[in-house]
Amino acid sequence: MESCARPARVSSVAAVTSDTRQHYNVTFALLAVAGSAYALLQSLVAPAIPDLQHAFHTSVNSASWVLTAYLLSASIATPLIGRLGDMHGKQRLLVVVLVLMCVATAVSAVATSLAVMVVGRVIQGAAGGLFPLAFGIIRDEFPQERVAGGIGLMSALLGVGGGAGIVLAGPIVDHLDYHYLFWLPLILLVPATVAIQLFVPESPLRVRGSANWVGAVLMSVGLAALLVAVSEAPVWHWGSARTVVLLAAGATGLVAWVWSEVRSRQPLVDMRMMRIRGVWTTNAVAALLGFGMYSSFLLIPDFVETPEKVGYGFGASVTGAGLFLVPATIAMLIFGAQTGRLERRFGSKPPLLAGALAASGAYAILAAARNEQWEIYVAAALLGAGIGLAFAAMVNLIIENVGAAETGIATGMNTVTRTIGGAFGGAAVASILAGTVGASGHPSNNGYTIAFTACAVAPALGLLVGLLIPRRRPRDAFAAHEVGDVLSPQR
Repeated sequence: MESCARPARVSSVAAVTSDTRQHYNVTFALLAVAGSAYALLQSLVAPAIPDLQHAFHTSVNSASWVLTAYLLSASIATPLIGRLGDMHGKQRLLVVVLVLMCVATAVSAVATSLAVMVVGRVIQGAAGGLFPLAFGIIRDEFPQERVAGGIGLMSALLGVGGGAGIVLAGPIVDHLDYHYLFWLPLILLVPATVAIQLFVPESPLRVRGSANWVGAVLMSVGLAALLVAVSEAPVWHWGSARTVVLLAAGATGLVAWVWSEVRSRQPLVDMRMMRIRGVWTTNAVAALLGFGMYSSFLLIPDFVETPEKVGYGFGASVTGAGLFLVPATIAMLIFGAQTGRLERRFGSKPPLLAGALAASGAYAILAAARNEQWEIYVAAALLGAGIGLAFAAMVNLIIENVGAAETGIATGMNTVTRTIGGAFGGAAVASILAGTVGASGHPSNNGYTIAFTACAVAPALGLLVGLLIPRRRPRDAFAAHEVGDVLSPQR
């Protein structure tokens, strides 16, 4: 039997009855619109970095902070918002987060300088907390047999929106301009925010207590130093003094954060919860799969955009490169939506393992065979299927192993580990490619082979770690409990 996280003190603030609560399908539809808008904002700007560079008359490295600032803010704010939602009400925090995201998106849409754009992106990134809040609302509002499917589809939207953003960015910039990268998601966000305030019920559960703000600051400093170092390593180089100092500072900050949380009477993250086998193993898998997912947004477009005269690539435009990721986006949505059905029959662990295997296989195909366009399409579809299955299943696995009062913070930390894995993945493949740039000004074909192989290894390791996750009977997975490990694992 695993050691259990200490039970959170929970109070009920509302009676959940069928005649007083909004129908769960309405709740899900509104959450899905908000989540899709956030996911689009996450990736729409990536292909537009060169356009932003020229518009703001700045360097590529400076323009990349439009992405880096978003990543930092999301990583720092997500677990904190999840914790505050558990304490003060998930729907209430969700509306606050969405209002801030609407304002920040409007700021980015009218920005004519890099500084203003980065400010908007920082606030947008903080809205990443909407996913752990949404997962908690689904757990609170849905019938038990519908929880896995709802969380699975909501999880898939993060990947689907990311892929769709890469696909749509080219046509938007080519036919409109970069301002519409923000105006169009805002069209979804504003009515969704109003409707969530009006129609989504407040959570019936609360966690009594307060957040450990000292721990929050230490976590923020540690994550910020770590992610800046990883994000800038391809430019600064891994062995440079700045990179090494920031990595050391980040590690020190995170160690201090853990020490503060262990000693705190009201921790931001209960470290005993993080020691539950079903939690730490799933988070490790999240980091390894994040390595592969975020790398695909860099590797596949860069490869297919390379001029054919270099000896590889297809000379695709930015818009054409996005089309190569359409199969991945479609597969994420289809398989993410089916995860709930699979989990009701087999449990959450088998879909996670299948997803890790599919993602590893997709990168193995790209490492060995990418001379024909159809090979890229097949690999992208397989990668999307793997990510759709795995990302949906891992959130359900986290929720199965913690109590209802810990849903927000636990899923928030899972999102952070996935983001950190993605940051390491993006920086690692960028460094691999940068080290093989030749006289043509492009990375060598062998550089892509090495990068795709590294991305195949990460989810393969995730598959091995995933074998350690306790497997639970489907009928027990979302039954009422304080922590999942009070349930007997299925042997």
